Parts: sequence; C-alpha cells; structure tokens
Amino acid sequence: MFGIGMPELIIILVIVLIIFGAGKLPEIGSGIGKGIRNFKKATSEVDSDGNEKQKLENKEDEGK
Repeated sequence: MFGIGMPELIIILVIVLIIFGAGKLPEIGSGIGKGIRNFKKATSEVDSDGNEKQKLENKEDEGK
C-alpha cells in the first residue's frame, strides 16, 4: 500500500511506545477508533442526505 512492511511497522510501534508509554496506548487507540467511527458516520449521513436531496428534486421535476 504505502511500501510499509512488517519491520517498519514494528519500528513505528516501538517509537510510539517509547514516546507515549504503555499506559497511554489504550487511550490513544480508543481515541483513534472513535475518530474513525465518527468520520464514517458523518460520511454516511452526507451520502444519505445527498440521496434524499436527489429524490426530492426528482419529485419536484415530476410535479411540473
């Protein structure tokens, strides 16, 4: 994908562990998970809103 293999991921994880410590890692993980969840929710709401607008526009066109 980005040319990141297993050795690079291990190095990144070790650096994160050194910087933040073992106690903060679960908090960081849950924060990232919540952010991804909120992003997916927002994008799905935009998609459904877009579909709703298209349906309303089609109904208005049919009524003319």
